[in-house]
Amino acid sequence: MKPVWIVDDDRSIRWVFEKALSREGMAFQSFASAREALDALAGGEPPQVLVSDIRMPGASGIELLQVVKKKFPSVPVIVMTAYSDLESAVAAFQGGAYEYLPKPFDVDQAVELIRRAFAESQREEAALEPIAEEPEILGQAAAMQEVFRAIGRLSQSSATVLLTGESGTGKELVARALHRHSTRAHKPFVAINTAAMPKDLLESELFGHERGSFTGAQAQRRGRFEQAEGGSLFLDEIGDMPAELQTRLLRVLSDGTFYRVGGHQQLKSNVRVIAATHQNLEARVREGLFREDLYHRLNVIRIRLPAMRERREDIGPLARHFLARSARQLGVEPKRLSEEVLAHLGKLEFPGNVRQLENLCHWLTVMAPGQVIGVTDLPAEFRGEPEDATAATSDWVAVLAKEVERRLARGETGILDKLSRDFERALIERALERTGGRRTEAANLLGMGRNTISRKIQELGIGGGADEG
Repeated sequence: MKPVWIVDDDRSIRWVFEKALSREGMAFQSFASAREALDALAGGEPPQVLVSDIRMPGASGIELLQVVKKKFPSVPVIVMTAYSDLESAVAAFQGGAYEYLPKPFDVDQAVELIRRAFAESQREEAALEPIAEEPEILGQAAAMQEVFRAIGRLSQSSATVLLTGESGTGKELVARALHRHSTRAHKPFVAINTAAMPKDLLESELFGHERGSFTGAQAQRRGRFEQAEGGSLFLDEIGDMPAELQTRLLRVLSDGTFYRVGGHQQLKSNVRVIAATHQNLEARVREGLFREDLYHRLNVIRIRLPAMRERREDIGPLARHFLARSARQLGVEPKRLSEEVLAHLGKLEFPGNVRQLENLCHWLTVMAPGQVIGVTDLPAEFRGEPEDATAATSDWVAVLAKEVERRLARGETGILDKLSRDFERALIERALERTGGRRTEAANLLGMGRNTISRKIQELGIGGGADEG
């Protein structure tokens, strides 16, 4: 465990931190100047968390911050400042500081802030370790582990695979993983969305055409089956394929032969077909919209991809991955989601699934003002309460019981503490909204003292609330 670094020219401040961190069992190292810390940084590994004053003789805390964020961007830096240095603190915050701690500070508040930064730093390290080689697919949920096992079992097979799942669940990613981990990996992977083009064009795209076979066919063209020879062909949204093309596809799957459009020479195909759909193919067969024999040809091996609401424990790791990737693309420092935001996102339905979460993370990378993202930084459509939380019900205890069951089923621990904090946060936030942010009135509504509500506002990281009133 790496230590917390305390950098301050005031010996009494260093002493206060040393005693407090010792009581918490946290390793620490103290420095009387930014230069001492910079020298230590040059000669060894960085701290887990850095706490630094801004104004010191010699190099300033801002200079130290700049060096640390350039060399070790994942290290949280907490800057300390007197009220008169507020402008400097804001500048430091914009420059990548994790948080700023105004002097004089409450020791317990300072330790809690360090503890939060420490935990987040460890999570960031865990999330960033595999970035050297970007993972194909992320997923800790049991349903995703089943998908990974299926990919592994199919690594030595060329069987046709049908991927089902809602839009945005990552069907093409799984198709690419199936190809990459198969014996065909050294051959082409070709993808086509069968719902994205007209019937006549789709036929030519799939099977190719001969010169002069239709108006505009100036030259012979190889289709996707020929382009994917020896490899894998991914047919996305297969449920929307026109009936005539279903017949041609069935023939390829049955005997491995086809003709180009306008052609007379029979061509052989050695292609593994991976098909995908968000639709219920069984229902489309019953409705006469999809050939039953083709359905059975495609449905040799079926892999169902879970919706985001079925793998809520993956929201945090996925979000960190997408934020890091967006930051690399834009050449900026990755932003971080607060615990409050992670809890909030964990309750949303995400109808667009993983794709919707990825789009959200890219939006936040571009649009969110700070490095640590709060609920108020989310786009309007993500700030609203989740549907199941706003459903009219008089039995909130039943809703609570359902949430407890869901968390127990996921194997969570420490449920009492987590739910208690969420409960208190909800009560205080609603009361503050009702009173226009006046803490005394909110405390009266809730039946608690003003000092108690002020302390809980700090502990729970609740924004807003006037000091007077």
